[in-house]
Formats: sequence, C-alpha cells, structure tokens
Amino acid sequence: MSDLSYSPEPVASSSRKRKSAGSGAKRATKKSRGKKSPPDPYETAKSHVESVLAAPESFRLPEDDQEIREMIATIAQYTKSLEGSIAVAQTGRDAPPLKTAQQIQKEASTIKGVINRGIKKLMTWKSTCTEGRAKYAFECVCSDPRVFGAVLGLDKPPTWATKKYTSEEFESFVGHVQGEVRYAYLYLTSNVTIRYNSETGELIVSGSYGKRS
Repeated sequence: MSDLSYSPEPVASSSRKRKSAGSGAKRATKKSRGKKSPPDPYETAKSHVESVLAAPESFRLPEDDQEIREMIATIAQYTKSLEGSIAVAQTGRDAPPLKTAQQIQKEASTIKGVINRGIKKLMTWKSTCTEGRAKYAFECVCSDPRVFGAVLGLDKPPTWATKKYTSEEFESFVGHVQGEVRYAYLYLTSNVTIRYNSETGELIVSGSYGKRS
C-alpha cells in the first residue's frame, strides 16, 4: 500500500490535471474585447436639431455670426446625408450608415484611383490596338451607391443600371487613362459603358482602346 501511494505515475498524472485546470481557469477569466462603435459624424448636428425641436420658439442661437453659419451648415450637411441614405433605402437595400460629405468624397477618390489603375493594367498590346479596337472590361466593387454617385460627379446615388459616357467625360471623373507599351502609348478610343448593380455593388467598366490615328 505504501508503494502504491508513492508511485510516480499517479503523481505525474495528477500534476498534468492540475495544469490543465489552471490553464482553463485563465481562459475563463479572459474578457472578450468588443468592437468600439465609430464616432457619430453628425452628433453636433443632431444636438442642434433636438434643441430646436424641444423649444422651437425659444431656442438660443449663438451670439457670433460665424457660429450661426457653422450651425446652419452642420444641419444642412446632416440633412443632405439623410437624403442620400433615404435614396439608397428606396432601392430596397438597408439604409447605409451616415457619412459626411468629406467621407464620401474620400472614398470616391479611392474608387477613382482603383478604376484608373485597373484599366491601365488591362491595356496590353494586341494586334487590334493598331486600329484602336482592342477591348477591355474592368470589374470592381463599390458597395455604397452614394460613393459611386460621387465618383461620377453626382450628389446622390445613380438611378440607372447601365450608362454610356464619352471617353472625355469618363476621364473627367477618374483622370486621364493612358497605357504604355514598347514604342507606343495606348488611349481610350470609344465610348465607355458603365454597369452598376446597386444591390451587390458590382461595377463593370468596358470599352475599346488602342493607338490614336
């Protein structure tokens, strides 16, 4: 009996069990980190609106003219953002989160760069480039219709699924598109067709390119 109580195997087994229990206890005490909500870009505007609605006949205006202008501008930007969200919701999608005009323009600028660079990469040399008949079709995703509208110089989401622009109009949106191969430069040579699915955000830009005659 004495030999069994001091057998090394049960001791090792007990030690392993204690270690496992301890590590489990540590895992149990860990707290999951929740994601922080992004700051509300229109918190100030909402506060102004609430103050006006709470006392429409007696709410206080700032004393300084510049502060009054800033107050009105903040509310106007908030209203414009709501209009954009409503326009998207009318397409059957859930209304997207509110964004300031600056946020929308920043995202639009990124999409413009993606489109410009994407088309340039597709402008490789083909025999039809000599006649300006080489084809390209660039695909990407712009999940926010308000941002896509801003890409095209609109102040709201587009209401169409397919639209054609001249190459000059298109380049006024995304910048000059020029490919380069050995001994030649390549340009857009036809109208540009844009297809946009507002539900999935899928965007397809297609047309022709090649050497200029």
